[in-house]
Amino acid sequence: MDRERLAQEIRKIKREKDVIILAHFYTDPEVQDLADYLGDSLGLSQMAANTEAQIILFCGVKFMAETASIISPSKRVLLPDMTAGCSLAESIKATDIIAWREKNPDGVVVSYVNTTAEVKAQTDICCTSANAIEVIKSIPEGKKIFFVPDKHLASYVKIMTGRDIEIWDGDCCVHEYYSTKLVLEEASNYPDAELLIHPESSCSHDPEIYKKPNSYILSTTGMIKRVGESPAKQFLVVTEPGVIHQMKKLYPDKEFIPCDIYNECLQMRKITLRAMLTSLQEEIYEVKVPEDVRVRAYPSIEKMLAINLGKG
Repeated sequence: MDRERLAQEIRKIKREKDVIILAHFYTDPEVQDLADYLGDSLGLSQMAANTEAQIILFCGVKFMAETASIISPSKRVLLPDMTAGCSLAESIKATDIIAWREKNPDGVVVSYVNTTAEVKAQTDICCTSANAIEVIKSIPEGKKIFFVPDKHLASYVKIMTGRDIEIWDGDCCVHEYYSTKLVLEEASNYPDAELLIHPESSCSHDPEIYKKPNSYILSTTGMIKRVGESPAKQFLVVTEPGVIHQMKKLYPDKEFIPCDIYNECLQMRKITLRAMLTSLQEEIYEVKVPEDVRVRAYPSIEKMLAINLGKG
């Protein structure tokens, strides 16, 4: 079955069943084009919380589907490929946080949303790359903070907030690749381009990068927003290149240069049209967080969403 036929079948089943398709910017373009809602981790979390659909087809990786299950326990959350994981989420376990708490009983654990449900269950408050600075600022001064698992996002936030943060040594295998040397070399080829850099990138907390006048450290949604606001016509995009598909659709008069077109998240790219169709047809590959874990994990996500809404 070719791509167009697969897409038609997916649309047909979606109409017949009470389904919403959520997709991350790092999935393949044909997956993005079928989504009812396309977003980064924060936006997808919010949509999972607000949708009235009874079935969520989550086109992303497993921790994202788990987050949707935590927020919407009455919904069926389907993940087209159950092997779609995340090197960052897999870099830390709940036992690592428990061990830290034993030594720091009054400390505050902040977990990037790129974590498993079990880690969230041991977390005080979650964050995303879009609201990490606001989350850290919401914690009372003097509190010891443990930020897990992304060391680059944590290092950037530590600089931007001036807070004393203990950092876990984890990283995203895609964003770790974006070194200061690589980015500056690519930037030298495009002197008029703005640099759009995800804070998970290993260069994000280097002053050679974040102090550049044409450099912007942003979440994927923040990058798209910046393109719309900027007078610039050319952008060097330092993140997984899947996001460029939406940039081109929204702003066809602008030019987008991937820092490395081949540096794709192979886990996200496991979500194919055929996998989506099979999951919907048979209603299989459901992600369901055990209730005891869900109840303990939910407050950390709820606090994150409240801060983003200006309530925290």
